[in-house]
Amino acid sequence: MSLRLDTDKDTGVAVVTLDRPEKLNAIDLETAAELAAAWRALRFDDTVRAVVLTGAGGRAFSTGLDRDAVVPQPSSPYMQDDPLIAVGPKSNDLWKPVIAAVAGMACGGAFYLLGESDFVIADETAAFFDPHTSYGMVSAYESVLMAQRMPYGEVARLVLMGNAERVSARRAYEVGLVSEVTAPGEALAAAVRCATVLAGYPAEGVQGSVRALWAAKEAARERGYGQAPHLIALGNLPDDRQAELFGNRARTTPRIR
Repeated sequence: MSLRLDTDKDTGVAVVTLDRPEKLNAIDLETAAELAAAWRALRFDDTVRAVVLTGAGGRAFSTGLDRDAVVPQPSSPYMQDDPLIAVGPKSNDLWKPVIAAVAGMACGGAFYLLGESDFVIADETAAFFDPHTSYGMVSAYESVLMAQRMPYGEVARLVLMGNAERVSARRAYEVGLVSEVTAPGEALAAAVRCATVLAGYPAEGVQGSVRALWAAKEAARERGYGQAPHLIALGNLPDDRQAELFGNRARTTPRIR
């Protein structure tokens, strides 16, 4: 198992932990299936009224899709399969509040999870970036989700600068991606405290509010998602060229802002 699900029946809080620290919590196909199954299971567990999502190990929340995952694709740009499209709680029709607790790196496909969390708490070690463009890849779904959480210019810089820059927890707080910055190692505890408060409120009001908030941005997300598959198919370099760029990437330290 590459995912842990711990529930506290007394507080009504569940903690979902990506548990592949040796892989920086990258999401392979097994982990993607486990995430979808966990969200669906939580829909039916009435003892759970709020959820915290985090990553094990401290070095990374998640570095997105595991590069070793093999994802066959049809030749048509209109029928692309995205392996991470259903890893988030909203994609699995879970309307209980989900709070992300981030330590270390959160990049690329991690934004599928952050984009479907209701708010994000990060410790001072957190760093956010999207490496797609550095490897000749289109950032599509990630961009759509982040464009609904941050000002356009900030998302554009995050996406287009690729590996050259990382957004610090403090900057992420300033632009609205993160709602609270904690001392190192304290993001999970802060997220659990918030989740415990939410779990203590009547579930109907909380879940209805989550659904209303998501509805406010749902139309824009669906339009963006509708463009994503063929933009990826038409814009991505072939796999061998991506691998070459990945293998030859500059070993310079990215700028932190």
